[in-house]
Amino acid sequence: GCNPLAETGRSKLQNQRAVLNQQILRAVRMRAGAENLLRATTNNKVREQVLLELSFVNSDLQILKEELEGLNISVEVYQNAEETFSIPLVPLGLKETKDVDFTLPLKDFILEHYSQDSSEYEDEIADLMDLRQACRTPSRDEAGIEMLISYFLQLGYVENRFFPPTRHIGVLFTWYDSFTGVPVCQQNLLLEKASILFNIGALYTQIGTRCNRQTQAGLENAVDAFQKAAGVLNYLKETFTHTPSYDMSPGMLNVLVKMMLAQARECVFEQIGLSGIRNEFFTLVKMTQEVAKVGEVYMLLNTAMNQEPVKENIPYSWSKLAQIKSDHYKALAHYFIATILCDHELQPGDDEDEQEKALSQLYDYVPEGLMVLAVLKDKVQRKQLGKAHLRKAIVYHEEALRVCGLCKKLRNIEVLQEVLTAAHKRSLLKYAQQETEDDFLSLIQAPDILSKTEHKIEIIAPQFSKVKVKDFFHKLGPLTVFSAKQRWTAPRTICLHPEAGELGFSLKGGSPVQVYCLDPACSAASAGLKEGDYIVSVGGMDCKWLGVNEVLEKLRNVGKQPVELEVISCQDTAASLHSKSATYSMGMQKTYSLICLAMDEDKIDQTKKAPLKLPFLSWGTKNRQKAASTLCLPSAVAGSSQIKKKLSPFTLFNTESSLY
Repeated sequence: GCNPLAETGRSKLQNQRAVLNQQILRAVRMRAGAENLLRATTNNKVREQVLLELSFVNSDLQILKEELEGLNISVEVYQNAEETFSIPLVPLGLKETKDVDFTLPLKDFILEHYSQDSSEYEDEIADLMDLRQACRTPSRDEAGIEMLISYFLQLGYVENRFFPPTRHIGVLFTWYDSFTGVPVCQQNLLLEKASILFNIGALYTQIGTRCNRQTQAGLENAVDAFQKAAGVLNYLKETFTHTPSYDMSPGMLNVLVKMMLAQARECVFEQIGLSGIRNEFFTLVKMTQEVAKVGEVYMLLNTAMNQEPVKENIPYSWSKLAQIKSDHYKALAHYFIATILCDHELQPGDDEDEQEKALSQLYDYVPEGLMVLAVLKDKVQRKQLGKAHLRKAIVYHEEALRVCGLCKKLRNIEVLQEVLTAAHKRSLLKYAQQETEDDFLSLIQAPDILSKTEHKIEIIAPQFSKVKVKDFFHKLGPLTVFSAKQRWTAPRTICLHPEAGELGFSLKGGSPVQVYCLDPACSAASAGLKEGDYIVSVGGMDCKWLGVNEVLEKLRNVGKQPVELEVISCQDTAASLHSKSATYSMGMQKTYSLICLAMDEDKIDQTKKAPLKLPFLSWGTKNRQKAASTLCLPSAVAGSSQIKKKLSPFTLFNTESSLY
């Protein structure tokens, strides 16, 4: 990873994000304590003081949320360093996490579950922790992406090796929501995997915004990066169905995927017009349709951002920027079609049918009393319709400038103001260049423009198979056999005395080999060898990864000399699943689990059976089981119905409610 102490613009933003996360955590804890006191006390004076304190804490949380939103819209830091005259693109910030110490839990599990000397795996555990630490500061390039994917794949091995479905091993993962700063803490490794996937998608967005949009290659790389970001976020949405952090909820991920595809579409349009837009009839028709498509996708994105429950947590400046871009590109579409009508009169040598067909494709309908061919031939009608489009373009430009001026964060982005102002002035100049006849008699309203594109933007699914990783804990043996799901006896030593070159048993399987067709009368059976035992060592040499032929070769080399075998036997277990975890209560859309300060299991009454509860995050299949929040901070105060509080992203509930 990058040097975490490097004073780059991006590292400063991430450091500010980490500080804000800690401040939000303290404020949420203070509010939880005040709400508990309010629930417990009956003294009116105490209740008044607590309510006053709650109002201060809630105000503080709102201020912290606005500061976090300011970090999310700090787009200038992530743009290309070259001078550019383009509307900035929006990247996602990386999720922050706390340090995790795998050493003791994994060493204890190796000793208890695999019956091996855990000190032999200290280097492997250190490598895993180093890789996780590096993933907190990935470089903004393909090497950073590859490192994050490597850790994600390595977590798959770790999950199968050390995380049994029946219990937790004591490793606590804490990740902060990238939009609200609220921490989520679980002992479930799937939270770690989901958060790493989110950061892979976020890093792709940062790579896309960093590309040089003044070159063809840079725009191609930007389109590719945003499509890959959409693919990773879509994969996260479909694979991890019950994420406990709001920034990874299905609704939010759906909006983020739309935003990445919209930015890819915007880069495609810039790519088409990079070499310049020729003032030619059919070229302008094509550009009109392409830019109308950009305006349409941003309009749909803005609509999605303003839907519940996403509306309360999406950064306000993001939704306003989507609205601004929608208006801006719609204005460009009307400007292009006005240029067609005002600058390109039908000449004797022009193909009337082709121009009529091309112009007809731009409209769903034409104003009453007009026909496309008649407009092409009639100079007055052409100018009237052209000026109507210019008026509509000016209206859209002015609306974009108005919205930009109302948003404090966007108002400070100079290049955005410059681009919008320049486009507005260009439309005004074009309108002023037309003849100054009286427009009061013209009642023509410019019709809407139909969008069309020849360039398809698709989600690019993540290709994890392209990154090759080696299991850090390869020495434990083949994963199909030596996993956390299977229980084994401790290794038993069998002293084997070959009789007349005969072993008294056969071997089968891959690696490790399994005892088969054991003769009950042979010396090996008398020494304690059982049918179905796995041979893990021959003469002190590890053979977990050896096949039948290799093990037989080792036994033949011994000859008639006694040899010691180490074998293990599989144990059948039917333990119930762990019944307690920090979960994400989804009775309200803005509900979060808070960090679990104590993860000790509650004592279950021996006379009652503990109900089965599936892990909160579902990997691969959707969790159809509904569960209630078990560890979250309450905010609804019992017996105080007269107190109405406005819901915020930080509101925490303690209600029995279903998950997504």
